[in-house]
Amino acid sequence: MENKSHAFWVGLFSIGLMLAIALTIFWFSIDRAVRVPYDLIAHTSVTGLTTDAPVRYRGLDIGKVASIRFDRSHQGQIIIRILVDKGAPITHSTFGGLAFQGLTGLAFIQLDDSGTNTEPLASSANAVAQLPLQPGFFDQLQERGDVLLREFQRVATRADAMLSPEMQTQLMATVASLQRTADAVTTLAQQAGPTAKALPGALADLKRALGAADALLTNLNAPGGPLFVNLDKVGTAADRASVALVQMNASIDGISQRLAYETLPRVNALTADVSDAARSFDRAASVFSSSPRSVLFGVGPAAPGPGEPGFAWPAAAPASHSASR
Repeated sequence: MENKSHAFWVGLFSIGLMLAIALTIFWFSIDRAVRVPYDLIAHTSVTGLTTDAPVRYRGLDIGKVASIRFDRSHQGQIIIRILVDKGAPITHSTFGGLAFQGLTGLAFIQLDDSGTNTEPLASSANAVAQLPLQPGFFDQLQERGDVLLREFQRVATRADAMLSPEMQTQLMATVASLQRTADAVTTLAQQAGPTAKALPGALADLKRALGAADALLTNLNAPGGPLFVNLDKVGTAADRASVALVQMNASIDGISQRLAYETLPRVNALTADVSDAARSFDRAASVFSSSPRSVLFGVGPAAPGPGEPGFAWPAAAPASHSASR
C-alpha cells in the first residue's frame, strides 16, 4: 500500500511539473506587444516569404507577417498582412521591400521611408492601411534581364572581334615590338654600366669645380678683390676722360667764338677789298681796250653830253648815199 502511495505522489508531481513547464513556456512565448495591422500591396512575386516572417524597419524588428493571400478584386495582386508595433514610425511615405536572410533563401519584409511625407499613417483592424511593396533586387534583375542579355551579347561580340585573327596578329606584333624594346633597354643598361661606375668620379670633379667657382666668385665679390680694384681704375679713367672731354668742348667753343667774332669779319672785309680791286681792274681794262694811248698820254676829257657846253649833234648823212643803200 505504501509503494502505491509513493507511486501516486511521484506521478502527481511529474504531472504538475510538466504543467508548470508548459505554462512557463506559454508565458514567455506569448506576444504581449500591441501591434497594428498594415497591408503590403505586391505586384511581383514574393518568393521565400512565409507567415511569421520578421518585419524590420531599417534593420530593427518591429513585427511579423500575419498572412499572405491573393487579392480577388485585382488579378495578380498579392496582399501581405503584417503586424507592426504601435510605436513604429509608419508614415504616408513608408514603403516595403523583400530582403533575404543570408544564403537560406528565406525572405523577410524590410520597411523604409523616403521622407517625402512624414505624416503618420493611421491603421486599425477595421480600416487597414495599405503600403506599397517595391520590387526587390532579384525582381529588378529579372525585369532588366533582356537588357542585360543584350548588353552581354554586345560585349561578347566585341570580345570576339578583339580576338579575331587580324587582331591576334596585331597583338603578337605589339608583343614582339615590346620584347625588342625591352631587349634594347637591357642592352642600353649594360652599356651604361661603365658610365654609371664613372659617374661618382665625375660628380666629385664637378663638386671640386663648383667649389673652385664658388671661391672665385667669393674673391671677385670681395671689396678689396681684383674686380672692384679694376672697376675703380676704370671709373677713374672714365672720370679723367670726362674732364678731358669737357676741356675739349671748352676749347672748341673758344675757337668757334674767335672764328665768329674775329676771323669772319676780317674775311668779309678782305672779300670786299678784293671785289673793289677787281672792279677797278675791270674799268682799267675797259679803258685800255677802248683807248690804248691812254697808257702813255692819259685819259682825255670826256666828250660833252647833251645840254653841256660844246655839245654838237652829229651831222646827218647825204640822201643819195642813203638811197643807194
